[in-house]
Amino acid sequence: MSTGTADIALIGLAVMGQNLILNMNDHGFTVVAYNRTTSKVDEFLAHEAKGTHVVGAHSLAEMVGLLKRPRRVMMLVKAGQAVDDFIEQLIPLLEPGDIIIDGGNSLFTDTNRRTQYVESKGLLYVGSGVSGGEEGARHGPSLMPGGSPAAWPFIQPIFQSIAAKVEDGSPCCDWVGEGGAGHYVKMVHNGIEYGDMQLICEAYALMQSGLGLTASEMSQVFHDWNAGELDSFLIEITANILAFRDTDGSSLVDHILDTAGQKGTGKWTVIDSAQLAQPVTLIAEAVYARCVSAMKDERVVASKVLSGPDARIPADRAAFIEDVRSALFASKLISYAQGYMLLRAAAQEYGWTLNYGGIALMWRGGCIIRSRFLAKIKEAYDKNPDLTNLLLDEYFTAAMERCQAGWRRVVSQAVLHGISVPAISTALAFYDSYRSARLPANLLQAQRDYFGAHTYERIDQPRGKFFHTNWTGSGGRVSSSTYTA
Repeated sequence: MSTGTADIALIGLAVMGQNLILNMNDHGFTVVAYNRTTSKVDEFLAHEAKGTHVVGAHSLAEMVGLLKRPRRVMMLVKAGQAVDDFIEQLIPLLEPGDIIIDGGNSLFTDTNRRTQYVESKGLLYVGSGVSGGEEGARHGPSLMPGGSPAAWPFIQPIFQSIAAKVEDGSPCCDWVGEGGAGHYVKMVHNGIEYGDMQLICEAYALMQSGLGLTASEMSQVFHDWNAGELDSFLIEITANILAFRDTDGSSLVDHILDTAGQKGTGKWTVIDSAQLAQPVTLIAEAVYARCVSAMKDERVVASKVLSGPDARIPADRAAFIEDVRSALFASKLISYAQGYMLLRAAAQEYGWTLNYGGIALMWRGGCIIRSRFLAKIKEAYDKNPDLTNLLLDEYFTAAMERCQAGWRRVVSQAVLHGISVPAISTALAFYDSYRSARLPANLLQAQRDYFGAHTYERIDQPRGKFFHTNWTGSGGRVSSSTYTA
């Protein structure tokens, strides 16, 4: 088979695929564009890709023939069966050492399976998280590749060229790990994104319902916050959204129905956190908050039946806004600490070696959760690669100390005035649990032993030594086997 001259092929010409192709073209790479509906290839070449070096292909065989060895084929198609279908079609067309890349939002267990399968055919496989939306894809996304390590040297020049760059020029892309590690890190990124968005919405609710601020007034608040330690993409776009006017001059956001959609990556994060026994409570509340928002018709009925207090908070406006800022920042730090707890547990469970500081760098630019303080996470792991929890790093510890008085006032006022803040309040509950040397789980374990003979440990005996009490005098002498669910 003759060798072509193109650097990489990309399958899937939806907006992300088109923008990534144009990004690669801008950086000097020759890209072959292919789409299952081949008319889209011609339309792309005639319009968006006009005047570029992008090459079109009308069949997978033609696409593969245009590539130099080792062939690099990237898919940006809907997660699930479509990915498996393209893999099956590509394998007979490729040769040992060629590389298949999945840039979609695939579930990491699928990427584990596909990596093993593709490698068994003599090929290499990469599952890469891609974050940043349309703008990121076009001008610099965050890329999180994992899979076959032997593939990295061959995709590194392309990926690190097109990725977003931070202040010192470092690319927001590095090798994550084997198998589904790249897609796992993207999954956790998306879970944290769910949390960040919910926290911002709760701050909005506190200022709107609690203080009676208009969208324009809140836009200025978020704009001011973005100039400080909350500096981030999501805070920036929130300020822009709140300033945006509808055709009649009113605030557009006030006309948007309060039901949120979700594509599943946040849910996947919560499911795996439960499997790994990691209390990623804030992301879970963010996922469930979207579920509650979807119950619009029920909520409208319930609002006419169920009573609550007056939502107006009689507080000094400027002081309470500062408290909300503190609560938002502290809760955000909790969310990232929980996300990193999950990454550590996943690395141990799935046998990955993850570079935690490097992951923060990958998230520092290009992606949806990009923010100034991610540099602090990298610093924390640079100082102590074995850090058990981000909250124990001095920056995080100091931030918790500085923010918690305002954080507690916000949660208290929200409860007193009936404003739902599930993410902010669960973040505080987790903080108070994590800093407690003793929790009431001793009573819980006694209950388990009482009704199910599940045994317990004693504070005056070594860990790992289990006891059972015949609490009623009528129970048997046999205890349940111990295990951790």
